[in-house]
Amino acid sequence: MPQPFLSHPSQKPFVVFGASGQIGRALVQQLGSRALGVSREQVDLANPAQILSFLESVQPCVVLNAAAYTQVDRAEQEESIADAINCEAPRLMARWCAERPVPFVHYSTDYVYSGEGTVPWREDAPASPLSAYGRSKWRGDCAVREAGGDWIIFRTSWVYDAWGKNFFNTVCRLAKERDNLRMVSDQRGAPSYAPDLAEATLTSLEKALAMPDFPRGIYHLCHAGETSWYEFALAIVEGLRTHGDALKVQKIDAIRSQDYPTPAQRPFNSRLALDKIQHTFGIELPHWRTGLERCLQEKQSVPV
Repeated sequence: MPQPFLSHPSQKPFVVFGASGQIGRALVQQLGSRALGVSREQVDLANPAQILSFLESVQPCVVLNAAAYTQVDRAEQEESIADAINCEAPRLMARWCAERPVPFVHYSTDYVYSGEGTVPWREDAPASPLSAYGRSKWRGDCAVREAGGDWIIFRTSWVYDAWGKNFFNTVCRLAKERDNLRMVSDQRGAPSYAPDLAEATLTSLEKALAMPDFPRGIYHLCHAGETSWYEFALAIVEGLRTHGDALKVQKIDAIRSQDYPTPAQRPFNSRLALDKIQHTFGIELPHWRTGLERCLQEKQSVPV
């Protein structure tokens, strides 16, 4: 895996908040010795003083914020906590970076959109989040933009890897435990493999730092193609069997969102237009099925 910043002249660290999460873990792995990964145990992102004290003590050359409150349903009852982590924490990071100046990278989500229609969302589409989680992430996007400085926001969708708590690993577990599974078929988007997102982030950032004018802005970053959760589950199970996994599941039923009610409403349309990141940075992630195959291969190395 390329490590694009090993030749960066500064010896200051690349700070990665959310280092125990999916994208954060991949960023730390790919940055190698240049990374300073920060977990929630090290810095409480709901505590502004801890954030600022940490940044002052390490004086990073780049800050990447892959941390977030992602308990989508719980956020309906804990919106203030979600706001503290998803809005106020990145606001502080972005302001600190803008005052130095230090480049700042932040991750956002398809949940900022309303989920209506079938056309892929463009970055300049109006935000209309359906949930407390989506609102907190949208407010975080606004806070980063308002802070100024050199910043990039990557909005992504349906993130997974071979290690974390996510849809991919849930299907892997349930396929070994149950005969039948039920999966929602009326929500569509692009599953995105976290290590591919991390590699695309670092490539984009390296190009941005080499440009005469830093291309600050919001960019969609996800895999190509689209699918539903139901079709994604079918592909996961098919892939597991191809790799020799012994599975119990015999049938996967397609259901509607209304058949599986949740406290927070999910967007039906999570398709994201990718023209902007392709034009600016030349980034074109492969089809989501390619990302899935990479994850299945990595899964073979995960201790049971």
